[in-house]
Amino acid sequence: MVTSVPRLVVAAPSSGSGKTTVATGLMAAFAARGLAVSPHKVGPDYIDPGYHALATGRVGRNLDAYLCGPELVAPLFLHGARGCDLAVVEGVMGLYDGAAGEGELASTAHVAKLLRAPVVLVVDASSQSRSVAALVHGFASWDPEVRVGGVILNKVGSDRHEALLREALDQAGVPVLGVLRRVAQVDTPSRHLGLVPVAERRTDAVDAVAAMAAQVEQGCDLEALLGLARSAGALSCPPWEPPVTTAEKRAVVAVAGGPAFTFSYAEHTELLTAAGAEVVTFDPLRDEELPEGTAGLVVGGGFPEVYAAELSANEPLRKAVAELALSGAPVAAECAGLLYLCRELDGKPMCGVLDASARMSERLTLGYREAVAVGDSVLAVAGTRMRGHEFHRTVVEPGAGAAPAWGITAPARRVEGFVQQGVHASYLHTHWASEPGVARRFVERCRTS
Repeated sequence: MVTSVPRLVVAAPSSGSGKTTVATGLMAAFAARGLAVSPHKVGPDYIDPGYHALATGRVGRNLDAYLCGPELVAPLFLHGARGCDLAVVEGVMGLYDGAAGEGELASTAHVAKLLRAPVVLVVDASSQSRSVAALVHGFASWDPEVRVGGVILNKVGSDRHEALLREALDQAGVPVLGVLRRVAQVDTPSRHLGLVPVAERRTDAVDAVAAMAAQVEQGCDLEALLGLARSAGALSCPPWEPPVTTAEKRAVVAVAGGPAFTFSYAEHTELLTAAGAEVVTFDPLRDEELPEGTAGLVVGGGFPEVYAAELSANEPLRKAVAELALSGAPVAAECAGLLYLCRELDGKPMCGVLDASARMSERLTLGYREAVAVGDSVLAVAGTRMRGHEFHRTVVEPGAGAAPAWGITAPARRVEGFVQQGVHASYLHTHWASEPGVARRFVERCRTS
């Protein structure tokens, strides 16, 4: 099978150059022209895909060569981009920055090569003129397998500044496909773990995406960018598909959502559904009961620390979650879910499923992890190896139960998380597409518990 989806990878020399503004603006601008645009994000970040979804009306999807393996990047891309006219992939950090100590693995450049996609380099030009040519030349020539097809200049100060930049880049041989002037930043507020998610500021987020689209529409050559996207090489792999399990009766799996629990990979729900689950989303901030017939519970990532008082005040739901866990029903909790299952969070009562307390910390815990299942659980059999990602400013004490969820084997050896009865709770974010048996095992336990 040979498949060609027009596509661009939006990259930058470093974080803070304007990738999110340009990528999201391009998505929205092309969508406004009637194109079906598939949005993607390199790396494990959950927040940017929420803005991408607003821009395109499609689910934002992640492409992470560390979590899923390089071999799944193109199939997952084709799965998400099926039926689309164009795909825009927002990069992560600087173009060549990947997993620490792993060379190019999981870098934007690595993903661009796996997708055979041209790269558009977003350059913060605010403090340079002729030097921009040396910068772009270096990035364009560093790896001959990475095709930098054009540059978008950001934070350009004046017509004279733009002329100097264009003259310099003429000599570098890389076309300028857009110029964005130095203007007040689009209102996308940040806090302790990055941008505030869309679910917490829906109306303002819609306005922000519209502003990004207007800025890009005015400053970029959309026809030239579309032409570049159409030059992407064909991919010979088939699209990824979640393995389907035939079941007479579908098990109801409740998945936490709402403003406090916004982090989830789209493929998780697809895998649960394919494994025989009826996935029902609920909001722990507002719903006082679990969905009717709940046989299993998934509580992913998010910001329960921001909503600790409101979550605590919903005592009926906290009791329902505790009763479900006590019954032995499967419960999978990642990061925010781990905090919610604790006895308390910053002194506020939580579900009390785990004999542990959680609190905010000044220290940021961030990075990829290699992990192995210490014992059998509702997600995996002992010895199952997975890769994950941690990203939090909280601490849970103790950090592991009598039966830990994972043994972290790299970058440092330790045990982490909790397995008790049907509960699997951990700080580790994993991508189930890398190990589809996780979803199958979980749903099967939902049927038999």
